[in-house]
Amino acid sequence: MRKALFLASKNKDKIAELRSILESHRIALHSMLDFPEMQETLEDRDSIFGNAMKKAIEGAQYSGMRALADDTGLFVEALAGIPGVLSARYAGAGCSYKDNVRKLLSQMQGISNRKAYFETAVALADKSGIIGVVSGIVRGEIAESERGEGGFGYDSIFIVEGTHKTYAEMPDYQKNLISHRALAIEEILPLLLKNY
Repeated sequence: MRKALFLASKNKDKIAELRSILESHRIALHSMLDFPEMQETLEDRDSIFGNAMKKAIEGAQYSGMRALADDTGLFVEALAGIPGVLSARYAGAGCSYKDNVRKLLSQMQGISNRKAYFETAVALADKSGIIGVVSGIVRGEIAESERGEGGFGYDSIFIVEGTHKTYAEMPDYQKNLISHRALAIEEILPLLLKNY
């Protein structure tokens, strides 16, 4: 029998990526797309950890299932960690992935230090509260221009350390093995599968 898990997200790209990562563990992933009346959590915390925990708690309380939530930030060294916790809405409310990428490339013009890292915080909760919080980090650098057709978000401009490729230049299976989200999920899996 497959175990039910609620993902506190409506992001189709994120849902597909997590479904692929969790498939071999016989986990049936449900999401906010299955609960269209559920309101999205206001991401008003000052860290990706705070946002992930808030979303997980609200998701567990609403769905009645164990809930998994994540928040990801792209932290650029030369910009003092910006866009960081604001990565998804860097170019303003209602912005697209492309808007965010364009804004970041514009701000990085003429900057030689391209070092950056992605960090995903993942929180697991049930109706009684937080079970655990972990994170996964992948280091790399910001490309001069977009490269590749795959992925989403900043994938086309993030060159993964040691690969010379952006996430968008990798097939999904490769990205799902090494991504910051995959590393965080791997870290939380023991808690997720325990007594489940």
